[in-house]
Amino acid sequence: MGSVDTKNLKREPLKRGSSIDHLEYVDVSPIIGREYPTAKLKDILTAPNAEEQLRDLAITICERGVVFFRAAQDDLSVEEQKHITDMLGKLTGRPAENGLHVHPLYNDPNNLPMADGTTDENIYVINSEAAKKLYATMKKRPGSGTNEEPRDLGREWHSDSLFENCPSDFSFLRMQSTPPAGGDTLWASGYELYDRLSPPFQKFFETLTATCEQPVFKSACEAGGYEIMSPRGSPLNIDFQFAPSHPVIRTHPVTGWKSLFAGVGLHVSRIDGVTSYEDSLIRDYVMRLVTRNHDCIARMHWTRGACAIWSNECTLHAATPDTHLVEGIRTGVRASGIGGVPYLDPASTGRREALGLPRV
Repeated sequence: MGSVDTKNLKREPLKRGSSIDHLEYVDVSPIIGREYPTAKLKDILTAPNAEEQLRDLAITICERGVVFFRAAQDDLSVEEQKHITDMLGKLTGRPAENGLHVHPLYNDPNNLPMADGTTDENIYVINSEAAKKLYATMKKRPGSGTNEEPRDLGREWHSDSLFENCPSDFSFLRMQSTPPAGGDTLWASGYELYDRLSPPFQKFFETLTATCEQPVFKSACEAGGYEIMSPRGSPLNIDFQFAPSHPVIRTHPVTGWKSLFAGVGLHVSRIDGVTSYEDSLIRDYVMRLVTRNHDCIARMHWTRGACAIWSNECTLHAATPDTHLVEGIRTGVRASGIGGVPYLDPASTGRREALGLPRV
């Protein structure tokens, strides 16, 4: 962790061990992402020191933002995928009462079953065509445009379950089928986005919170005539409580590093306590940080059976909605855990300061 004094932090940062050092890997970029080209998650689960390996994997994910497992993980069951996702959070200190997220619209008939025809309240089936039906009541859907205005893919950026009082910690997506081209997913490092702010902007952003309202769940339930799922992975995620205020800059509970968290994207409805014009200025600036700093981004070109596991507490991600240009649909299954209430620890630092790295 460099020379930074961490003893005053609310949570002592976790240190990664050496239990997965034997796995071949390549870092996607110096800043974000790690790919394991040959590793099998099943081998980690069946190892004598499985919990030690899962803990070191979890800390690696929190440090690198996202990790990719390129080899097809066909031998991994859905229950094992859920178990891994849950254990990553449990082994890194998530609140004991929290577990896997339950999708709010699980009762919607447009919610696709998995490949074997079954459904699971802790598994969200990723399918672009099905999503159009599931979120039919959403206004200004990401990627939509008119003849006058081009599509704004900037709205695709998000952190999972930001609309919950306790959002997601880890998400685990396994791709089951892929089109011949397109459908890539991008992750941006919230750590590096924070470090790209000037010191005065860092201090200003640290005073801000953002309302993360998502009214589509209520409108979808009313239109479909079914009940919302409740609770959703935490006793604090209940009923139609889909409008929490989260810190724009948060502290990652595992690493102790500051990250740009709730500043922009699909689930951020407005910056609190500022005028509408100021709200637009702030969010436009955050999006400018993302688009002008592509070295902060890791990109995954999906292959069948490949997996990505990421920390929502320090990354934003965005799917690329271009598969309509080719034949074939991208389908995957995702499990997400639920972490604690986001917070900013005034004793925490940015990643670069913690690691003794120079400012950009």
